[in-house]
Amino acid sequence: MSIDAQPGTTTVAVTATVNGRPENRRVPARTLLVHLLREELGLTAATVGCDTTSCGACTVLLDGRSVKSCTLLAAQADGADIRTAEGLADGDRLHPVQEAFGEHHALQCGFCTPGMVLAVVSLLQENPGPLTEHDVRHALKGNLCRCTGYHNIVRAVLALDGARRAG
Repeated sequence: MSIDAQPGTTTVAVTATVNGRPENRRVPARTLLVHLLREELGLTAATVGCDTTSCGACTVLLDGRSVKSCTLLAAQADGADIRTAEGLADGDRLHPVQEAFGEHHALQCGFCTPGMVLAVVSLLQENPGPLTEHDVRHALKGNLCRCTGYHNIVRAVLALDGARRAG
């Protein structure tokens, strides 16, 4: 599992903290962050659905903010703290957003779920609440799900927001 550079291809060193672990890789300069994560590091939760930032399946957290890794060069993440869906759980315990998605049946085929979860993690970090349905739908507008009407996803986020504010 590695991205091989063709002879004469310019390569760059990318050093970042990924899911709490320091990583240092040399990749072709045009390597996208999603491909570094998937092909070099074996972290496959971020998926490529569109290559245009339209679907959000490639969403990761870069220094705590959600970004679309399919249009971000790996070199642009040099020195960053990157969190993927694989890095959200605390040991055997799922992240609260992951738990809420499960409890409220907020997933179908699973293709978009990691990106949705990370977009919600970012929303909750950036917004102390209380959240409205509009807030949640606005935060998820860059994440496409072809399986659901988003109702259970919104319900999961609002329930989690209520629980976190209740204490």
